[in-house]
Amino acid sequence: MPSLANPLATPLERTLTYRLHLLHKLTDAGSQQAYPTQAGLSLSDGRCLASIGNFEPLSVKDLAQRANLNKSQASRAAQSLVEQGLVHKVDHPDDGRGVVLSLTAQGRESFQKTMTLIAQRNEAIFGCLSAREQTHLSALFDRLIAHAR
Repeated sequence: MPSLANPLATPLERTLTYRLHLLHKLTDAGSQQAYPTQAGLSLSDGRCLASIGNFEPLSVKDLAQRANLNKSQASRAAQSLVEQGLVHKVDHPDDGRGVVLSLTAQGRESFQKTMTLIAQRNEAIFGCLSAREQTHLSALFDRLIAHAR
C-alpha cells in the first residue's frame, strides 16, 4: 500500500481504491445487462426494489441511503416503480411532505426475481473465492465501511 511518506512507491493499478473502482465498473457492466433481461427492471429500479423489499417501509430519503443513491435518483426510481405497479406510495402519517414506500403484491414477485438475480451476480463475482475467503472478505468490508462512516 502507498505510504504518505512515499505516495509513488505503489503503482496506481495496485492501490485499493483503484482496484475497488475497477471491480465496480466491471461488475456494474454485467449487472446493467442482467437486470433488464432477468428481472425486467433497470439497474437503478432493481436496486431500489431490492432495498424497499428488504427494509420496507421506507421514505425516499431512507431509500436513497439504503440504495446508495442521491435523493433525486431515489425519487425517480421510486416513481418509476410506482408507475410499474411494483411499489405503493402513501403519504407519511407524521410528515405531510413525506411519503412511505412499500411493495405491492406484484412488487413482491418482482422482488423475488431481483433477489435471485442478486444472488446469481454475487456468485458470479465472488464464486472464485472459497467460502472461508468470502466470509473473511465480508468481515473486511464491514470493517472498512464502519471506518469510512
